[in-house]
Amino acid sequence: MPASHPVARRILGIDPGLRVTGFGVIDVAGSRLACIACGCVRTGDGALPERLGVILHDLAEVIARHGPTEVAVEQVFVNVNPHSTLLLGQARGAAISAAVQARLPVAEYTALQVKLAVVGHGKAAKVQVQEMVRRLLALPDAPSPDAADALACAIAHAHAVQALAGLRKTGYRIRGGRFVE
Repeated sequence: MPASHPVARRILGIDPGLRVTGFGVIDVAGSRLACIACGCVRTGDGALPERLGVILHDLAEVIARHGPTEVAVEQVFVNVNPHSTLLLGQARGAAISAAVQARLPVAEYTALQVKLAVVGHGKAAKVQVQEMVRRLLALPDAPSPDAADALACAIAHAHAVQALAGLRKTGYRIRGGRFVE
């Protein structure tokens, strides 16, 4: 009987922003990670509806081009400025809409969760995230900060799903936010 190979998953990570939205696509096969594509959607200085449309359109193109099986999006943190938080939330909504239109499952992670998964501590600087993403994906150069954050979100999702799968093998389940046998 031939040895079974792990089923590959393709994850699109998104770091939403109104001016710059980072994206990163990785393949996951067992514990192996590979970068397929990464980059940024730049919206320019137009009116808000047009900028949100650029995010939706360009991420829909990334989805069509690379065919992810799931999406991981960084959650919005609350800024000191409520107006900025609201604008960022709208950019995030446009990004999530692109995934939902493609009927892809969406997972959400805080910046703290992403940094813990990739760097090992939640207060990591952007350059630390860039370097760890470069190392984990064996990239020749560090990606831009926004693309690195998106790739880090995809990596965090890959690790989270693998950890849950490992727990399920032991007979544990999650109910009400707690592990139960």
